[in-house]
Amino acid sequence: MTPRYISFNPIRSIGIPCVAYLKPQNMVHSIHAVKNAIAVLFPEYWQINPLVYALKKRIFPSVSTYHLGHDKVEMTRSLQMLCPENVLKTGIFSNENICFDELVAQFGLPFVCKQIRSSSGLGVFLIRSLNDYQCYAQMNPVIYAQEYVPMERDLRIVIVGERVVSAYWRVGGTDHFHNNVSRGGMICRTDIPTDIVERVLQVAQALEVNHAGFDVAVTSHGIYVLEFNLYFGTQGIPFSSYELGKIINHYLLETVGLN
Repeated sequence: MTPRYISFNPIRSIGIPCVAYLKPQNMVHSIHAVKNAIAVLFPEYWQINPLVYALKKRIFPSVSTYHLGHDKVEMTRSLQMLCPENVLKTGIFSNENICFDELVAQFGLPFVCKQIRSSSGLGVFLIRSLNDYQCYAQMNPVIYAQEYVPMERDLRIVIVGERVVSAYWRVGGTDHFHNNVSRGGMICRTDIPTDIVERVLQVAQALEVNHAGFDVAVTSHGIYVLEFNLYFGTQGIPFSSYELGKIINHYLLETVGLN
């Protein structure tokens, strides 16, 4: 059977039929196969521009998913424009133009600092003191600071295509700060607020993000989209990777008009 898709990530493409797999570094040498594919699946970030702008290829996840999900600065600025009421108080500064005392004046103590490119709860720091801040700042030329909201759980909402495929609470990681499942958080599927799930789906669709795990803080003051991850963990998805691949394939068939 002639391949319909080229995939650069065989693990993420399990369950999708008619796929030929290539190593990312072989893209140029396999240019004819890439050109003939209806869509290219799960390229690495460095492949996006040549695939989309030079070869005019359709990619999955979408260009928006990659560009906005690549770092927290781009993601946050877009969310601030689209839904400012759903974004925590956040400051983005050059390391040279901000100091600890100024951040304390804006956010109080403790506050949160993040590396702009990280996932799985890595690169997220609770700043309680000058020493905490100095350890973070010496590794980060861009300072991403955010108000701290204590929470025993957050909501993970997984979107594939134009639908929610899973929603669950992540409860109480081992350090009482990170709720990520990969860092000890427990999965809870009870009392999922459907209105919040629908709101996050609306945000994803508005941004044209079609493959992401959104992390949401639910507080007495409102809901806040903390971030989304292109390569989300699958521990909380209540079906196999094969079934997830079938959902992706169905979405692709619908959107490229092959049904």
